[in-house]
Amino acid sequence: MSVKGSDLFLVFSKHTELRSMEELVISSVQNPKIKRLLALQQKSQQRRREGCFVVEGRRELQHCIEAGYEVESIFRSEQFIVDSEEFAQRYTVTPAVYERMAYRGSTEGVVAIVKAKEHRLADLALPEHPLIVVLESVEKPGNLGAVLRSADAAKADAVVVCDPLTDLYNPNLIRSSIGAIFTVPTVATSSDECIAFLKQHHIQILTAQLQDSRLYYDTPMTGATAIVMGTESTGLTNQWRQAADAHIRIPMLGRLDSLNVSVSAAILLFEAVRQRQEAGSKET
Repeated sequence: MSVKGSDLFLVFSKHTELRSMEELVISSVQNPKIKRLLALQQKSQQRRREGCFVVEGRRELQHCIEAGYEVESIFRSEQFIVDSEEFAQRYTVTPAVYERMAYRGSTEGVVAIVKAKEHRLADLALPEHPLIVVLESVEKPGNLGAVLRSADAAKADAVVVCDPLTDLYNPNLIRSSIGAIFTVPTVATSSDECIAFLKQHHIQILTAQLQDSRLYYDTPMTGATAIVMGTESTGLTNQWRQAADAHIRIPMLGRLDSLNVSVSAAILLFEAVRQRQEAGSKET
C-alpha cells in the first residue's frame, strides 16, 4: 500500500525500540535498494526509465504527499521514526548508509522514492485572472528551484518550463525549491505549445528583456498574465519576443546589465501581487 494525502505522520524520537520488528535494517551501501536509490538521485535517464524520483527531508516529503504523489518506499535513519503503518516498504539505514544517501545533513533523517506524475498544460486549473511564470531553457536546477519558491510565496497559479534543460525531478531542484515543486503546479513543455496555450486562454505575455521595453512597474499585471524569462547569458529567443504583448525590464542602475533569473522572477511576481492587492482594495 502506498501513502497518499495526509496519511503520513513523521515523528522524531531517540527511542529506536519503537521501530517495527518487520522493518528491514540496511547497513551496506552495496545493498541493491540503496544502489537503486543513488542511481535515481544521480541519473535523469534512470528517473525517466523507472518513472520514479527521490525526495529528501521531512518538509519536502510532506508537501509531496499532500500534492497527491505516491511514496513507493521510505528510508530513515535509526534516530527517526515513521509513525505510519501505511508504508508497504519501510527501511531503517545505519548512519554510514544514510550519510551516503543524504545530500545535506539537516534533512531530518528521511529519504523516499516516489512515483513521478506527468503534468500537462491542459491539466492546469486556472482562475479567471491567472498569474503564471514561464521560463525558457533554464539550465540550472538551483535557479529553477529558487523561482519556484518565489512563485509559491507570491501564490502564482503555475510555473511553465519551456524547452527544459533539466528534469523537474532533479534532486537539486527539489532541494533548492524546499518542496515548492510540489506546492506550485509546474509543467514542462515546448515554447510552441506554451505560446499557443497562452494565446488560446487570452493570457497576456510579458517578456523580461532589456531591448525595446518599458519599466515593469508601468505595465498592468492585474489581468491574466504570464511573466516570461530566459537565461541570464542569452535571454529569450525571438520566438518569445515576437509573441509578447509587452516587453518589460527591471531598471539596472549599476554597471551590470542583468540579475539572476530567480531574483528577477521575485521582483516581477511581487509587482503583480502589489498591483492586484491595490486593485482589490479599490474595489472594496
